[in-house]
Formats: sequence, C-alpha cells, structure tokens
Amino acid sequence: LLAMPKRQVFYSFHYKADAWRAAQVRNMGVVDGNAPVSDNDWEQITRGGDKAIKRWIDEQMKGRSCVVVLIGSQTAGRKWINYEIEKGWRDGKGVVGVYIHNLKDQDDKQTSKGKNPFDYIRVEVPGRWFTVTKRLSEIVKAYDPPYSDSKKVYDYIKQNLADWVEEAVAIRNQ
Repeated sequence: LLAMPKRQVFYSFHYKADAWRAAQVRNMGVVDGNAPVSDNDWEQITRGGDKAIKRWIDEQMKGRSCVVVLIGSQTAGRKWINYEIEKGWRDGKGVVGVYIHNLKDQDDKQTSKGKNPFDYIRVEVPGRWFTVTKRLSEIVKAYDPPYSDSKKVYDYIKQNLADWVEEAVAIRNQ
C-alpha cells in the first residue's frame, strides 16, 4: 500500500490575531501549506495596495487543492479572507474551516470562538433547471474541536486535518 502524497493546501487566517495559532497548525506537517510570510514581507506586499495583495494571494494559491480557513475570534467577514475563500471556491478548490480559538497563543492565552466565515459568502450552485444562491456554510464544513484544553485541540486537529482536507476536495468535486 503506497502512502498518499501530502495535499498542497493554502492556509487562510487573520494574520495579526492568529499567526501564532496558525503556525501551530501549519507546523503539524499533516498537509503541505503555503510558505509562511514574515511581518516585513507582508508589509512590503501590502504597500503595493489591493492589486499587489491579490497578486500575492493568487500566486500562493497556484497548485493548491484546498483552502484551509483557520477560524479565530476575528476571522469572519475580513476582506482578504473572504477573497481567499471566494477565489478558492471559484477555482474549484476544496474549502474547509477549522476553529483554532482554543489553541493557546504566544502569551499562553485562548480566545473566544469566532463566527463562521462561510456564513458571509454566497455562491451560485447549479440546480436541475436553474441556479440557486446558497451560503457557502450550507455546503462546506467548519470543524470545531470538542475540547477546551489546548493540547487536546492540537492533537484533535493533527489527527483529523488530512481527512477534513480530503473531504473538502470531495465536496467541491461533486
């Protein structure tokens, strides 16, 4: 039995609030993600304005099969996270959410659970006779680890992330 190669994913998250938590998930090594960007690099990119940010996101998403949205307390409704989700969906990539509010940050703190970012995005779904507009949250899944202990949350995400990505790709391919 051959081991499947790791999926290439794009991680979407609120940088300022959740970079530390996101790094924990990215460093699990369960799936291969886009390379982390440093504060300095991000400042350089944002100086170029919206076009430069879009170009950077578009470039980072090339060759990825899934967008993994790491959901913290302030993720939902953010302009660039919405763009990443919408672009991933439009480009036929799997999309999945993982709540990370119970992972501890660099100050050993957890945060409150944020809203589901997929509630804020509408997509057109072809029906038998006409196209229907649905909230993306009616189609894609957002997983909330059933623990409050940071270590258990980490272990739960590590055990399940690869399966969640595969499921998201399968949902998108339907």
